[in-house]
Amino acid sequence: MRRIGEPDRIVVIGGGISGLSSAFYLQREAERLGKDIRLTIVDGASALGGKINTLQRDGFVIEKGPDSFLARKLAIIDLATELGLSDELTTTNPGAKKTYILHRKKLHPMPAGLVLGVPTEMKPFLKSGLVSWGGKLRALMDLALPARKVQGDESLGGFLERRVGSQIMTQIAEPLLAGIYAGDLRKLSIQATFPQFAASERKHGSLIRGMQHNRKAGAAALPAVAKGGTFLTFKGGLTTVVKALDKALSGADRKLGVKVAEIRDERRVAVKREGQSSEAGVQEKARYTVVLENGEQLPADRIVMTAPAHDAADLLEPLTDVSELRAIHYVSVANVVMAFDKATFGLDFDGSGFLVPRSEGLSITACTWTSSKWLHTSPGDKVLLRCYVGRAGDEEKAKLPDEELIAAVRHDIEVTMGIKAEPLFTEITRLYRSMPQYPVGHLDNVKRLRARLAQELPGVWVTGAAFDGVGLPDCVRQGKEAAKAILAEA
Repeated sequence: MRRIGEPDRIVVIGGGISGLSSAFYLQREAERLGKDIRLTIVDGASALGGKINTLQRDGFVIEKGPDSFLARKLAIIDLATELGLSDELTTTNPGAKKTYILHRKKLHPMPAGLVLGVPTEMKPFLKSGLVSWGGKLRALMDLALPARKVQGDESLGGFLERRVGSQIMTQIAEPLLAGIYAGDLRKLSIQATFPQFAASERKHGSLIRGMQHNRKAGAAALPAVAKGGTFLTFKGGLTTVVKALDKALSGADRKLGVKVAEIRDERRVAVKREGQSSEAGVQEKARYTVVLENGEQLPADRIVMTAPAHDAADLLEPLTDVSELRAIHYVSVANVVMAFDKATFGLDFDGSGFLVPRSEGLSITACTWTSSKWLHTSPGDKVLLRCYVGRAGDEEKAKLPDEELIAAVRHDIEVTMGIKAEPLFTEITRLYRSMPQYPVGHLDNVKRLRARLAQELPGVWVTGAAFDGVGLPDCVRQGKEAAKAILAEA
């Protein structure tokens, strides 16, 4: 029961971008509604930010976690504006627009007009060496194939194979789209990952026609800051937004470096202990108690859970069915960043990097030419590369010992680019169980889970990368939605 005249005590579990965004917008929404709240942020790490981790070293700006975000997703741009960070946003180097895909050990430029792996300009696509003529003709059949009559979710890979064929799916779309989720496209839900694909088929009768329409409409709707390139970041690195959120949330309590051990539903405890059949005798108590591993107990009228699905499941399973959370598996990946002296590097880049299909048999899944893609990340006489290792079905390489991992990555950059130069230094980041995989039926699962929580654990809201988008803008948007939803409750 609500305590008359007292602030609502809200505990946010998780201090990554989802938790910080939830807390920030809880604060903003409470001010707008004239509600009094007391926020506490809990995270097992010793610092806020979650996977966001910018390292400043020897004049380099190195992202050890995510390195940028999609410019067309505006939630984080709006957040930056609210935090006074608009002038800190920066886009990719306009002279490095090319992206390559490795095919039969050769780097092929992605054809102009390719949108999320789907060709929208025919001439460049037909000239590309990435797909055989048979594969190209199969892709163009999308323009004539009827739309699927049966509505409902299906796998992203299955949809792409059905519309544009297996070559486009495996040689272009899979390395491009799986780079976002590190996933197996044949297991990922299309409705939870790229619903615009299915919508294109329904509305336009063709994936290609639909993406051609979306490309024109989307470009016109973008704000000026987002029109300079596909991706954005901050000049001082992504930690910029974490620091700004930290400052904006100065009034919130923080419990860092300590994990949550248990969530207690105090009404159930009271009923069990006292044999009560109502809320009598517990009106003045918080509905929940968040118990920390150090024994500290935090009373909570409401809880925003932004922990990974498996951790959230561990905490909520004693209180309710969490089978939907258990269905969300995670993939482990690693980032290997190498700095070089340009004088000994022996190669100039004309693009932003390349992607590696599974069929190429390499350890790396992609390589970003960071100092070419982001001009602020490196001194002018140096070169910075970032290589990615690990994806669904091939996670063990991300867990190799440092020396073996570095050797595997250096082998791959020599095979693909001929780079033999010795790095000035190497930074390795291992992100275990970091990439949530949305199974077919995921959106229905989330809806069912949230309905159950509303019924059985009112005031508990689950949000974050495990639910409705893994990118930073998606997490910010979900944090804002969580704040509105949880404060709208009576």
